[in-house]
Amino acid sequence: LNSDIIASINLRKFIQYHMKRKSFATISLWPVKNVEQFGVVDLQPDGRITKFVEKPPRHEAPSNLINAGAYCLEHEVLDYIPDDTFVSMEVEVFPRIIEDGKPFYGFTFDGYWIDVGRHESYIEVTKILLRKQGLRYLVGESDIRGVLKESTVGDHSIIERGAILNSCIVYNGCHIGEDVRMERCIVADNCTVGAGAKLRNVVVGEGEKIAAHADIADEKIWTKPVPEGYPRKQVGNPLKK
Repeated sequence: LNSDIIASINLRKFIQYHMKRKSFATISLWPVKNVEQFGVVDLQPDGRITKFVEKPPRHEAPSNLINAGAYCLEHEVLDYIPDDTFVSMEVEVFPRIIEDGKPFYGFTFDGYWIDVGRHESYIEVTKILLRKQGLRYLVGESDIRGVLKESTVGDHSIIERGAILNSCIVYNGCHIGEDVRMERCIVADNCTVGAGAKLRNVVVGEGEKIAAHADIADEKIWTKPVPEGYPRKQVGNPLKK
C-alpha cells in the first residue's frame, strides 16, 4: 500500500479478486482527469492490464485509469527486484511483468481515492475525515482563542483572538496572531504568523515566520535548507496551476 493514499478500497474483495483470477500481480485502479501525474494502464474487458505507462503526456495515455497505490503480488514478483538495488515498481517491474506475459490484473472500486501527498488533496481528505466523525474541527493540547472552520490544530499551538482559520492544518508549537485570516493553508511545526496577516492557499515550512499584516496567496514558504533526500522540486514552487 502506498502510504500517502486514502481510499475506500475493500482489501478483502481486492485479495479475492486477485486469487480468483490466479493473477501474478494485481493493482488497484482509479479514474482521473490529470493522468499525466500518475501511472496509467490499458485495461482489457476481462480486467487484464496489457500496458503500463508512468506519467505519460495526456494525449499518449492509454486510458484515464491510474495506479491507485494498492498492490497484491505473488511472492515470485520479488524475483524481478535485484538484491541491494532500489527499483521503481511502476517504471521497472510492472512493464517487465507485462512483457513476460504474466497475468497482471487491475481492480477498480467505488467510493473515494485521494493522494494526500499534494497540498490540495491533503486538506480535502482532512475535511472528509472531520465530516465522517461529525466534527467541525479537531484540536490537540492547544490554546484556541480564535475561530476554526473545518480545520485541525496540533499540540502546544496558540490561535489568538480574532483569528479565523478556514480549511487549515496547523501543526505543533505554532503561534497564529490576532486577527489573522487563513484559508486552505498548511502550517508546519514551530511557525509564527504575525497579527493581521492574510494567507490563502499557502504552505508554510517548519520554523518559518510570517510578518504581521503580510498578504500572501498561492505560495510555499520554505527558506530553511532542504533536508537530505527530500525531493527538491517540491520545495519553493508556487502553488498556482
